[in-house]
Amino acid sequence: MPAQVTNYKCPACTGPLHFVGSSGKLECEYCGSIFEVSEIEAMVAQAEASAQEAFAAAEHSAQMSADSGWDVSETGSDWGADAAGMKAYNCPSCGAELICDENTAATSCPYCGNPTVVPGQFGGALKPDYIIPFKLDKNAAIQALKAHYKGKRFLPKTFTDQNHIDEIKGVYVPFWLFDGVANVDAIFEATRSTTTSTRKEQITNTDHFQVHRAGRVTFEKVPVDASSKMPDAHMDSIEPYDFSELKEFSTAYLPGFLADKYDVSVDDCAVRADERCKNTAVQAMADTVIGYETCVQTGAQVDLQRGKVKYAFIPVWLLSTRWNDQNFLFAMNGQTGKLIGDLPLSKKKFWTTFGVIAGVITAVLSLIMFL
Repeated sequence: MPAQVTNYKCPACTGPLHFVGSSGKLECEYCGSIFEVSEIEAMVAQAEASAQEAFAAAEHSAQMSADSGWDVSETGSDWGADAAGMKAYNCPSCGAELICDENTAATSCPYCGNPTVVPGQFGGALKPDYIIPFKLDKNAAIQALKAHYKGKRFLPKTFTDQNHIDEIKGVYVPFWLFDGVANVDAIFEATRSTTTSTRKEQITNTDHFQVHRAGRVTFEKVPVDASSKMPDAHMDSIEPYDFSELKEFSTAYLPGFLADKYDVSVDDCAVRADERCKNTAVQAMADTVIGYETCVQTGAQVDLQRGKVKYAFIPVWLLSTRWNDQNFLFAMNGQTGKLIGDLPLSKKKFWTTFGVIAGVITAVLSLIMFL
C-alpha cells in the first residue's frame, strides 16, 4: 500500500477517478479510462514522499483500551500522510462525522437527511485494517429502492419523488471484527414422532430425548457495527457479508463514497460482541443435532476466549427521509443487495382512497335501490 494518497487522478486526462463496484476497478467519468486499483496505487507510490505522521497515536491509545478482554493490540493504524488527501463533514443535526477523499462532495447527511453538512478538519482518528469494496453501484441501489416502494399505494409522495431517491448515498460503515474461540457445553430437548393408523383412529407416539453437545468453536470476523447513528437492527437485517472479499484497506476504494468515523469503542461493543460470539457457538452445536423433528435449547455453558479485534469499513447504500417529524432509513447491503426500509403510511392518501371507494359503493347501492 502507498504511504501517501492525496488524490486519485486519471493518468490520461487528470480527471477524478471513481471506484466502480461492478468492475472492481477505478474509472474516469471524463475520458472513460479504466485502471486496476493496484495499478493506480503503484503510480501514486512512485510519486509520494516517504514522510509519515503519527498525530493520531494518542487518540488511538486513549480510545482503544483493552479493559474488555479483547486484544486490540493490532487494531487499525494511524492515517499518517494519507490524511492529506482526506476531508471531513460534520452533521450538526445528528452528530455524524463523515470522511471522504477530497473530491467527494456531500450535500446532505445520509443518516438523518439534514441538508446542512458542515466541512470540518480531518482529525485522523483510526485507519481501518480492512475494507469490503462496493460491489453494487448507485443505479442498482435506486432500482432496489423503487422495487421496495412499488405497490405501496399509501406511501407519502416525499418518499417516491425521483429527486429524493437520487439522493441515496454510498457509505462505508465502521465495524469491529472479532476473532476468538469458544468452548461450548449445550443441552437440547429433542423429539421424534411416529404415527400408526387403524380403521377407527390415528395414534401418534412422541419420544423425547435430552441431547448433549460439547465442543470447541473457532470463529473469526464476527461483525459489530461501530457507529451510533446506524441502528443495529438495520445492520443485522442486511447481513450477511461475504468476508472472503475483504481487502487490505486502501484509500483507493473511497473516491465517490462517504465513510463514517467510528464513535463506539471496542469496550462499548464488548457486550454485543460477546453475545454474538456465544450465540454463534451455541448455534454451531445446535446444527449438529440432526435426525429429530424438533430441537429446543434448554441450557448452555460457553467459555469465551477473546482474541484479536480488527477495524473494517463495510459498504451500505443509505437514504434517510424525514416525514411528520420522524426519520425513516433505507439501507441496502452494498455487496449483496439485501435491503431493509422503514416505511410510513400516508393517512391523507388512505382516507382519500377510502372516500373514493366508499363513494363508488354508495353510488352503486343507490342505483340498485332506484331500479
